[in-house]
Amino acid sequence: MLASWIWILLAGLFAGRLAQRLRAPALLGMVIAGVVLGPQVGNVISAEVLRSADALRSVAVMVILMKAGLGLDPDKLAQQGTVALRLGFLPATFEAIAVALSAMWLFQFDLFTGLLLGCVVGAESPAVIVPGMLRLKRLGYGVKKGIPDAILMGSALSDVLLLSVFSLLLAFLSQATAAGVVLPGGFVLSPLQVLPFQVVMQISSGVVVGWLSAKLLIFLIVRQQWVQTGIQSTLIVASSALLLVVTAQQTPLFSGYLAVMATGFFLTKSAPLARQLRQGFGGLWIIAEIVLFVLLGASIQIGILEEIFWLGLLLLTIGTLVGRSLGWYLSTLGSNWTSKERLFLLPGNSAKATVQAAIGAIPLAMGVEGGEVILAIAALSILITAPAGAWAIPIFAPKLLQRDRIDPTKITIDQTLVLLAAIDCSPTAKQVLLKAAEVARRSEASIVVLHVYQQLDSLELDRLEKQSHKLLADVRHRFVTASGSIEREILQAARTYRATDIIIGKNSVSVINAQSNAARSVGSVAHCLLEMSELPITVVAASSTL
Repeated sequence: MLASWIWILLAGLFAGRLAQRLRAPALLGMVIAGVVLGPQVGNVISAEVLRSADALRSVAVMVILMKAGLGLDPDKLAQQGTVALRLGFLPATFEAIAVALSAMWLFQFDLFTGLLLGCVVGAESPAVIVPGMLRLKRLGYGVKKGIPDAILMGSALSDVLLLSVFSLLLAFLSQATAAGVVLPGGFVLSPLQVLPFQVVMQISSGVVVGWLSAKLLIFLIVRQQWVQTGIQSTLIVASSALLLVVTAQQTPLFSGYLAVMATGFFLTKSAPLARQLRQGFGGLWIIAEIVLFVLLGASIQIGILEEIFWLGLLLLTIGTLVGRSLGWYLSTLGSNWTSKERLFLLPGNSAKATVQAAIGAIPLAMGVEGGEVILAIAALSILITAPAGAWAIPIFAPKLLQRDRIDPTKITIDQTLVLLAAIDCSPTAKQVLLKAAEVARRSEASIVVLHVYQQLDSLELDRLEKQSHKLLADVRHRFVTASGSIEREILQAARTYRATDIIIGKNSVSVINAQSNAARSVGSVAHCLLEMSELPITVVAASSTL
């Protein structure tokens, strides 16, 4: 097993990075790595790991749904509540019906088997949609109208609906006994009649369980202060969320995945804790993403795809462009969404992966007629829609969605910090470098060290460069030089290297001697930069104690 995990983590990581360098989604490289490592090709993943794939997928989905809950904006969700609710039911329902009718025509399925396939194909992938929507929120696309929030919530609700219907149809087609519910007076409700009540119960109880879980976690972590670090907070919350998933699987009275997402949503009531958890679960997702998609690729049966490839592709196209598109139109009817924003649902709300990998093989294992076709189409939907969705979301969002201001208290801003440390030949240079290193270590920033000279002194330049490398040895940095006006070159370097902050010595003096009292008090260069630059500026004195 140890060798298998080494192969999974290393191959998944490098395949994902290679795919990104080729301008393809990272998950595509991870899925391909899984196919190569899996039993269909390389057969280097042990049977024990493959048997535990479902449990590992549950852990990965828990991580991404917690990230989704922590990233939801309550105000925007309230603004788009009716749209989110409709997105949770209409697109999935219409796609499942369109797939069922197409399967009756293309594969001669009966209605119930076709609907079973529709439930498998219609389920949306949180592993693709959640990271995509959270990235859009970090960049500000569609956040004013709450479009990513509506898609996130709608995706979670639709999976609850389709998984409930899937369970009912599977019991019927496998000829399992499914008892009805006896009401007072002797009335008996069949499982089909009970289904709406079951869906409502799973959704409502999942939200309630998530609310109670969040209240308990806030009480223990924030009020009682049972933990001291963000890592400990993340560990407790992740363990609690996984407990919800396991409990829901053993006693299906509520939706475990919806409860996890609701827990993350209600944890945002404590903004400092939510910020810690966003960082913690972001780190967990780096590993969970590799495990999820590599094992997903290893589970794909390549041989089964050959016979039904073109018919399966036609079925998926009909389900998306006919069924799901009708659901999207009705979901946004009467809303404040523009035509471009409605069109974004095509790339933003179509990806399949996680649910298909989890349930695609169940009908075949339970002896349902046509189960091999259901498994093949589930695999085909993963191979086509997951990479396409991961690629299309960042490509089409700038073209179809408006970019708005981001609220940093509700989402982690996707920004790389670059510090511009401007140094001269005075003793203050050391203090500037030390302050830049201190800030960079706290924020994982990189540093651009700039020295602007008037007359080139090779010995002095070499001394400054060696000093910079010594003091910034554990920080990503580069040393650059320029000649000319100090203020102009600093501002030009800030634009060139996309600096987010400028750090400069207090006593830096321009070649143009400043005469004002303010200029003499902080140094003429620093004074000019404070007036001219829009970036935050830290002024460091030579006597600073760090």
